Amino acid sequence: MAAMVAGALRRGSGYGGGGGFRCSSRLLAQSLRRFVSTLVVAEHEGGFVKPSSLSALAAAEAIAKENKISVLLGGSGPALHKAADHAASSHPLVSEVLVADSEAFAHPLAEPWAELLRSVQQKRGYSHVIASSTSFGKNLLPRAAALLDVSPVTDVTAIKEPRVFVRPIYAGNALCTVKYTGEDPCVMSIRSTSFSPTTEAMSETKVAPITQVDLSFLSEGKSTWVNLTSQDTERPDLANARVVVTGGRGLKSAENFKLLEQLAEKLGAAVGATRAAVDAGYVPNDLQVGQTGKIVAPELYMAFGVSGAIQHLAGMRDSKVIVAVNKDADAPIFQVADYGLVADLFEVLDELLKKIPDKK
Repeated sequence: MAAMVAGALRRGSGYGGGGGFRCSSRLLAQSLRRFVSTLVVAEHEGGFVKPSSLSALAAAEAIAKENKISVLLGGSGPALHKAADHAASSHPLVSEVLVADSEAFAHPLAEPWAELLRSVQQKRGYSHVIASSTSFGKNLLPRAAALLDVSPVTDVTAIKEPRVFVRPIYAGNALCTVKYTGEDPCVMSIRSTSFSPTTEAMSETKVAPITQVDLSFLSEGKSTWVNLTSQDTERPDLANARVVVTGGRGLKSAENFKLLEQLAEKLGAAVGATRAAVDAGYVPNDLQVGQTGKIVAPELYMAFGVSGAIQHLAGMRDSKVIVAVNKDADAPIFQVADYGLVADLFEVLDELLKKIPDKK
């Protein structure tokens, strides 16, 4: 790629004083965009690409309109191939879907996935590799970047140029513009809440080809999958829910959190929690919202007994409408809330549960 860019610069350059070459930064930027190609490491569930990965496709489009995007999916069985069909028609810029069909990728183990990513990159030479900042992406990308001997750019919220990005620092209280100056690929994770999936209608004939990945590199790893422990619930996934009901330490006990769960059932909402509530043992840590938990941006975010610590605000401040209930009028949560109610949360919950009808 470097040689091709250099050639493009020579063809577009004129001689300056002293016999040197003069080249414009605009030509350099255009040359870089011309050779952009991106690999999106996608997650899937139930035969469909997850919304967070569709947001990663939107981020790939933001890098360059001429971007050639490949989607990498791993797993096994019919659900994988159904998800591959979905990915092939998920975005106009998707040029190819790469499928790694093996039990080794049926679970989110970083070791085999990082080897897969290195193998695909060495053979195809992408300029960018993107994944969402989910638990899977945060687990995979640092290891894959180390194998590729590059430095990852994490939690990107905006893309200004193919190698210039905006990311939050200081728990989201400041935004930092960074420029990646390393070798290809530029490995990056994006906040899915910052990139809206495309709504452009796909032509029936615009379906990307699906290719099986050569897995001859696979070897027995040093880690094995044991099991997955999760809550058996019909409530929506916390990271993708349209409505999130969150409780803090003000709920005082795990028993009281059941009131929040009842409200969530009525609203068809997901249940979240602050780190303080998780550390107190009220709920499992997969419900934690915040800098060290999940990043959410629902249409409605309801916070009960949440003080509004800076680490928590970093995980939910992009919500469309924020409603806060807290008996402390000086709680920081009221500084970001669209609607605030200074009241006893148990009285408010009791009234809501009485007046909101059951979800049909």
